[in-house]
Amino acid sequence: MPAELTIDDLLAELRAGRTIPSGSPLFGVMHRAAQRALRITAELNGSYHDEAEVRALLAQLTGGPVDDTVTVFPPFHTDFGRNTRIGRNVFINMGCKFQDQGGLTIGDGALIGHNVVIATLNHDLDPARRADVVPKPVVIGKDSWIGSNATILPGVTIGDGAVVAAASVVTRDVPAGTVVVGSPARVVRRVPGGAE
Repeated sequence: MPAELTIDDLLAELRAGRTIPSGSPLFGVMHRAAQRALRITAELNGSYHDEAEVRALLAQLTGGPVDDTVTVFPPFHTDFGRNTRIGRNVFINMGCKFQDQGGLTIGDGALIGHNVVIATLNHDLDPARRADVVPKPVVIGKDSWIGSNATILPGVTIGDGAVVAAASVVTRDVPAGTVVVGSPARVVRRVPGGAE
């Protein structure tokens, strides 16, 4: 009898960018991981926790260390957590929702505003395969600023020092040191004093 698949098996497939078919054993692992994430976020969001306690719960959620310079204001939501990496001096404001199965990296010094949604999974357009999940990582560059109510879609990289205006929907990569606005987000100018 083959060994039961683990979260490490799932993470290896997700990080390789492989589709996880609906109903597959790995899909079952992902479902169990979601239940774990929901339990931890319910604890995080259910009562007051000081900054150290919030970081400890985030470390449980991500399965890795969270630096003492990270600040997160709950409520915070994720349905996975195990594929998020958070740099130093990161600030995440209230109401954010991160779907990180496909991989989410948040660079040092990033600021993430209220109610930001980051998605790292997509689905097939074919209705017969619609429930399959297709992972595509999101990278938030160092010293970037994501405005309130922005949505970052799968596969997007936000360049270092970039600014995503409030309520923007980011469908493609954002060059470093630029400001993007709108739906879909488009470059409107360079960040003053930013790197070229």
